[in-house]
Amino acid sequence: MRLTILGGGGFRVPLVYGALLRDRAEGRVTRVTLHDLDRTRLTAIARVLADQADGVADAPSVTVTTDLDEALRGADFVFSAIRVGGLEGRAADERVALAEGVLGQETVGAGGIAYGLRTVPVAADIARRVARIAPEAWVINFTNPAGLVTEAMSRHLGDRVIGICDSPVGLGRRVARVLGVADPAAARLDYVGLNHLGWLRGVYDDEAPGRGNLLPALFDDESLLTSFEEGRLFGAAWLRSLGSVPNEYLHYYYFNRETVTAYREAEQTRGAFLRDQQARFYDGMASRTSGALAAWDRTRAEREATYMAENREAAGAGERAADDLESGGYEYVALALMRAIARDERATLILNVRNGLGGSDGAVPLPLLDEAAVVEVPCLVDATGARPVAVSPLTGHEAGLVAAVKAVERCVLEAGESGSARAAVKAFALHPLVDSVGVARRLLDGYRGAHPGLGYLRFEAE
Repeated sequence: MRLTILGGGGFRVPLVYGALLRDRAEGRVTRVTLHDLDRTRLTAIARVLADQADGVADAPSVTVTTDLDEALRGADFVFSAIRVGGLEGRAADERVALAEGVLGQETVGAGGIAYGLRTVPVAADIARRVARIAPEAWVINFTNPAGLVTEAMSRHLGDRVIGICDSPVGLGRRVARVLGVADPAAARLDYVGLNHLGWLRGVYDDEAPGRGNLLPALFDDESLLTSFEEGRLFGAAWLRSLGSVPNEYLHYYYFNRETVTAYREAEQTRGAFLRDQQARFYDGMASRTSGALAAWDRTRAEREATYMAENREAAGAGERAADDLESGGYEYVALALMRAIARDERATLILNVRNGLGGSDGAVPLPLLDEAAVVEVPCLVDATGARPVAVSPLTGHEAGLVAAVKAVERCVLEAGESGSARAAVKAFALHPLVDSVGVARRLLDGYRGAHPGLGYLRFEAE
């Protein structure tokens, strides 16, 4: 089986290759093609993968290319993990937003909108190329903002594009672990929302039938409730008020003022930190003659330890616990997804798919959204693709946030497809974390000044 990774020079690619090396089952991936526009980054990551494969019998072969059409030909699966504008673009997204006193995080608020405006046209072009060159391939989208980008690609690929994220995986695993589930990875989760905007409302252990939903027991035990990342981040009192455990990215909504203040007072934003850290890694690889994997692993450990540092500071949550330093597991979600489709091995995974796929009863998981809307919910996956399973209805405030953010995503899609600057301003203005139409207009001006690639956005009179 052949896998193509777009954004193949990206720092997290070795996580995917490591998962492939551990897969010894029949029908596994035997050929990997890395595509990137940056030949230097491709070469560096290829060296890390070569170190990983050293001594591993029948390791998947790796080829690199900067030609997109060449990369797509013959692919069975395509991972889209691109970053339009690079980490310099992410740092600029943060800087422009914080200058206006609003959040600049890469997937949430103003920063997420700016990233989406840069990415949607590129992702749509990739989807059209896949449809023409590799129409039988399945596309697994890693590219952020994952739900928005998956929806943009689905307009050209239909249900053959599926978005994945490691946040729900990590959340479910941590909660199942503290609830005493013997195999946390096998727990059945009632989770629903949009990418980076979802809530865990139920945890079920199918190895212990009859116990029902285990989650309420979490709220009755203070020590359990504050023993994992989200419990420390949101606080026990707020989680009890919600009656659910939010995705960690909802901290930007529930504690927005505190987080923006922490970001503005930080010595360096997350994007700037990663830009500088990865520049050192890739520059060092150019002169390194050995130890590529060791250098990558040291850099990754530092990256994981500093994840969401500003949020933890704002919450007084302290350093990350050892259990929370594990990879969220998106590479394993991707592998499980490929195996379920390619080998018809039924699996249940939390994925980003179109709402209209429905479940076995044909019902849409989020009735407040239309069928084309991409949502993040547990799905049953087999050779036919992914179909959502039944989830609990959204509560009032959950439904309000989901509807508001989906409206923003639709404005971004309109702007990306038509080049309408008015739609882009509307996207900023409608977001719950942007509090003024005037701020929205200045944000677009700031982002157009920072990113030449946003020159395609025009007002009718321009």
